[in-house]
Order: sequence, then structure tokens, then C-alpha cells
Amino acid sequence: MAVGRIYSSFIGATIKPHPRTLVLRLFFANWLFYSLVITASYQAYLGSLVTVPQQDPQIDDQLDLLKSNIQIAGSTQMFYVLNASREVSQEFDELLDRPIHLLVLISVPICSSQDIDLESQANSLDHFVPAFKLVDSTNGSNGFCLLGKDESSNSKGHQMKVYANLFDFLSSNSGIDHPLCEECTDTLLDMMDKELKNTKQDFQEYSDFLKTLDSESNSEEDLEFLTKELNDLKCEEERLLGELSKLKNEEQEIEREIKTADEEKERIKQDEEKYWSEYCKYQYELAQTEEQQKSLELQLQYSLSQLNKFKSTNVFNATFHIWHSGHFGTINNFRLGTLPSAPVDWSEINAAWGQTALLLTALARKLNLTFQRYRIVPYGNHSYIEDTTEHKNLPLFASGGAKFFWDTKFDMAMVAFLDCLQQFKEELEKGDSEFHLPYNMDSKGKIEDETTGNTYSVKYQFNSQEQWTKALKFMLTNLKWGLAWVSSQFKNQFQDL
Repeated sequence: MAVGRIYSSFIGATIKPHPRTLVLRLFFANWLFYSLVITASYQAYLGSLVTVPQQDPQIDDQLDLLKSNIQIAGSTQMFYVLNASREVSQEFDELLDRPIHLLVLISVPICSSQDIDLESQANSLDHFVPAFKLVDSTNGSNGFCLLGKDESSNSKGHQMKVYANLFDFLSSNSGIDHPLCEECTDTLLDMMDKELKNTKQDFQEYSDFLKTLDSESNSEEDLEFLTKELNDLKCEEERLLGELSKLKNEEQEIEREIKTADEEKERIKQDEEKYWSEYCKYQYELAQTEEQQKSLELQLQYSLSQLNKFKSTNVFNATFHIWHSGHFGTINNFRLGTLPSAPVDWSEINAAWGQTALLLTALARKLNLTFQRYRIVPYGNHSYIEDTTEHKNLPLFASGGAKFFWDTKFDMAMVAFLDCLQQFKEELEKGDSEFHLPYNMDSKGKIEDETTGNTYSVKYQFNSQEQWTKALKFMLTNLKWGLAWVSSQFKNQFQDL
């Protein structure tokens, strides 16, 4: 009851008009009350194990219990008692130095205090901390209640049940299991004394701080003045920060300009070095150029003399030398054909076909002749003929092997070449009706020897090597005659090729 009155009077005495002071004092009151309850509970446990006489005096109310020195419960029962003070107005130190024995039960009413509804005023406070509540009681208030003798607690079973409940309650509300032995109790007492000392020190510090707050002026005018001053300082801070940011930007800009100037200086220095280096280089190149000019003048004189020589030379005869080697017709020393007794490698045959295709293409271009159905594409030893009607390429080269005997494209390419040669012959006869090639040709790939009346096919498949080689030799002979006719007609125009 004394603790409850101290708690209630402390709350009522510290309520001030200023909201900050009110909230702070409420927090101090809750903290003080909770510390008193925990400290007093453990000290009561250590010092108040007593026996009760057979005839207990009549205790009607809490005041009789305060004035008495009665021991409550049976001779072997242990209860936890609270050390309280008879004088409520004395300091907290005197409260702990004047113990009387009170039986306490946590979570039941102790006494009523002044009802102050702070929760309804929470919106007007800077910060509101609700009062600490152990367990809600049935009548709506919190605290402790003093109990008298219970006639129904004489049985041993009831006493053991009370002990068990008390021990369980203490164990559940602390980090220590109860009951404690004597050694543990001494240790716990030392800990509680130390905690009490720290609590007193904290209480004194909070009290001093509270007095400091009370002594300070809390008038609205001062608050408005301070608020205005704070706003002015914030505005000044923003202005200074803006100026600082502006100065930093200017500093960065100046640093960039300095860096740019340094880079420009370095670039100009490099350009100067490069200029002198190039100047020396150009002087050296000028001297070399003058020497080369003299050399080129001499080369030009030699070239002019060679040009005059080349003008009198037959370009086709010099470029494409068609002759024979035994049974083979040759072009630029490449044999065109093969024999069982004198086999020729296919790479040489392909090269000969490439030279033949190039010669016929050059002669046709000289006559402005465009072949019908075909277009010859000279490509070295991989030359081919493009069929413009069927849009396919016919190779003028082969590699032999088993696959070659079943591939007819090579034969089709040679037949197409002979067809182009026949068109070239017809173009020559248009310019000179008396001109005739020594061997007749047709579009089916056959060449006729008029002296013997024999015909030979340019196809490789289903043909003997002798017949095929002789047909190619006759074809080169016709091409050589056509070359001679073109050379005679355009003797003075070979330099245009």
C-alpha cells in the first residue's frame, strides 16, 4: 500500500502543463515503481521466513496489517513479503531501512490512485509512454492487495499447492529457477544490492535532470523565438550550402579549364615536335624524289623503246603459243588430252583448258562477239562455262576418279566450248567469206576431218582416249587459224588490248 501511495503521489506531483515534462515524469514514475517492486520482492524473500502462532489476531483491513507485526500463514510455510515504509513521505532510502512484513500477491488490486486519462491527451504530447502494467486486475486498477488469514489453507495439500504456484510464478517472471539454495540466495542478494545501488544512482541522475528541466524556461514566447531562430539558421545553412556547392562547381570548372589548358599545351608541344620531325622527313624524301625522278626519266626512255618494239609484235601469238607435241595439241606448253601410252596429269589438262578459254574470250571481245546461250568464264585451271538458258555452270576441269566417269558436266562444258568456237567461226566468215577453218564442227561436240572423212567427239565418256585427244588437237588447230586471222585484221590495234 505504501509503495502504491508513493507511486500515485509521484505521478500526481509531477504532472505539469508542459507536455515534455509530463511525459518524462510519467516514464520516471513507471520505471521507479517497477524497480521498487522487483527489489522489495527479493529482499522480502531473503528476510521474512517466519512461523505463525495457533491463534491469529483478527485483521480486518490493510491499516491493521500495517500497524501490526503479525506473521501470516502456517508454521512451516514460506511466503514472499514486501518491505515497505510506515511513513509514505520519507525518501526511498528510509523505505528500505524500516521493514515491516506485508504479504503481497502480484496482479491483484493494492489501492486506488488518482485517475488521470493521459491516453486521450496523447496527440498533444511530444511523446507518450503508457504506464507499466503487470497483469490486468478484475476491477480495472493495477497494483497489490493485502490479504488476511485464509481459514481454508490449513491442509498440507493446499500449502504445497501454494508453494508450487509461488515458485512457478517467480520462476516465470525471472531468469532464475525457484526455490533458491542459501549460496545462490547470497549471490542473488549481492546482485540485487548492486542493482539497487545502480538504481539509486540512476534515480538521482534522472531527478537532477528533471530539476534542470523544471528550472528552464518553457514559455511559448521562448519556444517561438527558438523556433524562429532555428528556421533562420536552417535557411542560412541552406544558403551557405548552396554557395558552397556553387563554389565547388566553380572550382571543378576551373580545374577542368586548367586541365584542358595543360592538355592543349602538351598537344601543341607534341605538334611542334611532330612538325620538325616531318620537316626533316620531307627534306629527306625530297632528295630521294629528285633521285627517283631522274631514274624514272631513264626508265621512261627505256619503256618507250620497248613500246615501239611491242607495237610491232603480235600480242596473241606472243601470249598464246599453240603448237603440238607428238599426238598432243599444246597451248603455252600445256598438253590438252591424254593417251594410255603417255598419260597426262589432270592438273595440266585443266590448265590447258584455262588457257584455251582465255584465248577464245579475248578473240570474241576483239570482235565484239557475244556468244549465244553460253558465257565463258576463264578462271585458270578451274575455268567454267555458264549456261545462260538453264542457269547452271559447266566446269572445264576434272579430277578423274570413279565419280568422274558418271559426271557428264565436264563433257557438256567441252561441247558448249565447241559450240562457242563454231559461233566464232561464223563471225569470221561474215567478215571474210573466203576464210574457212581446216576442220568442220557442229553443236553436238563433233569435229570432222575432211581429208579422211572421220569425225571425232570432244566428249570424254564413252570415248577412247586416242579419239578424245585427236578431237582436242583439231580444236586447237581451228583456234590457231582463228587467232592468225584476227591478228592479220587488227595488226595495228593490239596495243588497245
